[in-house]
Amino acid sequence: MNAITGLAADASLLSAFESGRRRTGKRNRSGLCELYRKRPEVLFAHQDGAATSMLEVSGTAEVVKLLTRWTDLIEAMVEVAAGAREYLVVTGSRSREKAYLAAIETAVAQHPDLVHYRVLYGTPRQRALADHLVWLLTLRDPTSRRNGVKTLHIRVVEQPEALERFFVASETAAVALLPSFHGAEGFD
Repeated sequence: MNAITGLAADASLLSAFESGRRRTGKRNRSGLCELYRKRPEVLFAHQDGAATSMLEVSGTAEVVKLLTRWTDLIEAMVEVAAGAREYLVVTGSRSREKAYLAAIETAVAQHPDLVHYRVLYGTPRQRALADHLVWLLTLRDPTSRRNGVKTLHIRVVEQPEALERFFVASETAAVALLPSFHGAEGFD
């Protein structure tokens, strides 16, 4: 792309374009269109607010939505956590988004029968996540069988070769991140 545009885009800048943290300028748009042989309406719909999936347009009940902005991702994660009534399954050890962690805590506190599974890949990397886990243990005793079932499950995957995967899912919806183009440990 740099050869096409004469600019100096690096992996970090491309990641910022993809995630919606930065908007592409005219020269970079032109270069990306040439590189991928796609029209700007296709490549930059997520930046220009026109991203609607074909499933949404067709009116099907099953909607798969591609989230391309960081803020949309956080909003979707909060929505899934807040909507959980029976099950809430979360994997990953990177979360520190206050709204998302608060939505999980609220769901656990407000729905005593909600079964919450949390899978961590190694110990928590962020203080906010560690505090969140301690708060979950305060909200709900993991050994309690009040209704005959254990409702809080927290486990750590210790194998260093295990690739971390992140998703949040309830009984009705899920958000899963696609691995980064820039490395196995990254998420764009």
